[in-house]
Amino acid sequence: MNSSAVLTDGFGRIKEEVHAVVDGLSADDLNARIDPGANSISWLVWHLTRVQDDHVADAAGSQQVWAAQGWDDRFGLALPALSIGYGHTPADVGKVRVDSGDLLLGYYDAAHERTLEYIGGLRDADFDRIVDERWSPPVTLGVRLVSVLGDDSQHVGQAAYVRGVLERR
Repeated sequence: MNSSAVLTDGFGRIKEEVHAVVDGLSADDLNARIDPGANSISWLVWHLTRVQDDHVADAAGSQQVWAAQGWDDRFGLALPALSIGYGHTPADVGKVRVDSGDLLLGYYDAAHERTLEYIGGLRDADFDRIVDERWSPPVTLGVRLVSVLGDDSQHVGQAAYVRGVLERR
């Protein structure tokens, strides 16, 4: 198995978990916060998707799916256009609200497909390319993609926890 195949499998697992967390939930549950400072499922899934979309687009030298496919307009959030959730205050988290899981899953699936398309075109040697020199050591493409996978895993796990809390209420 090569590096692209490993990452494709990893991102496929995230997709399964995102769908399992979102499917069947009402807008009230998607937007619920288990306390005033907590993240909602909507925010967690939006954020993990925004990070993936942002980082993959940067690595690929392409436009984010968020803007290119009009997801920014469909969500209509009262946030800066390219916000991805880093540094969000509880008030900012509350601005990420959806009317249905279809919107979240539509954007997630579009970003996921773009990710797989990009990863599928990579060779093992490509993963050593430096994509971010702001760090010491500089960040390679392989490290960046594994970082996104880890971030996605953390946030979908948090969303699953929130779903579990809501289901027990």
